Amino acid sequence: MKILVIRRDNIGDLLCTTPLLASLRQTYPQAWIGVLANSYNAPALAGNPDVDAVFAYCKGKHRAAGESLLGVWWRTLKMLVGLRRRRLDLILVASAGGSGFARWIGARRIIAQEERGGGHEVERTQRLLQSLGPVPAPGPMRLVADSAVRARLQAALPAVPGEGLRLALHVSARKPSQRWPEDRFVELVRRLLERGVVRQVLLFWAPGPEDDPLHPGDDAKAGRIMAALAGLPVAPVPTRHLEELIAGLSLADVMLCADGGAMHVAAAQGKPVLALFGKSSVEQWQPWAVPRQVLQSDSQDVADLDVETVEAAFLRLIGAS
Repeated sequence: MKILVIRRDNIGDLLCTTPLLASLRQTYPQAWIGVLANSYNAPALAGNPDVDAVFAYCKGKHRAAGESLLGVWWRTLKMLVGLRRRRLDLILVASAGGSGFARWIGARRIIAQEERGGGHEVERTQRLLQSLGPVPAPGPMRLVADSAVRARLQAALPAVPGEGLRLALHVSARKPSQRWPEDRFVELVRRLLERGVVRQVLLFWAPGPEDDPLHPGDDAKAGRIMAALAGLPVAPVPTRHLEELIAGLSLADVMLCADGGAMHVAAAQGKPVLALFGKSSVEQWQPWAVPRQVLQSDSQDVADLDVETVEAAFLRLIGAS
């Protein structure tokens, strides 16, 4: 049996599909299972034992400098032709808008549920299986860090002796309603280090300048936070590629971040997560199958959460309250 799963969205969406892939592998252990993703999120499936092949197309906005749209489209067309020639038995469309690709590739059966009801995104995606038979309960998300990248990042970190956790702190967020003020990150880090519950902080952020029209970054913000915390055990972890983000977060014991792709990367590696939610659905997108604390103000603006509230939630998460 030849099965293709289409997931064209962001990193978190693709990671929320990995329990579905595990269920397919369990139900059809001898099947060929492929995934059609995009070049931005495809590295999240590297080393996944439930997947035989990953096919990544490049979105126009992600093309390399000097690369033409025509060239991007031509490569995508060749990839789709190759998939069509495989004569697939089943295509599961886990992305809104993925049905066009599915119809062009073709399969004996195509299952696409654009509206998948309520619940967590993992559960909503899992319901794609309901017309195939009993739907197994979804397991945890799955993500494998590259061992070589992990070792390189580990070697670059300063050793910090003593007890306490290594905290991954991601200070970037795509939506304005998810951005916590940088002075509060600074104050929270100082408090947690003074308490002794954290021995080292790994600082993560979206790379690049703020004025990048395609991928606005927080290099300047991270620099200001590092300057404010000078002399404390806080180490920057630059991550220019998804593989580095995955490997870097694998080095931490616990994660604090806004709702977004990095949150799901941490959860997919089994890390406890404190997530700050703005204008997004907690029910649908909260960290899946890991210890978690989720904060969302009545205004649905992260900026309305004070340091005391976030500190208390972190202490509850690690059992130190």
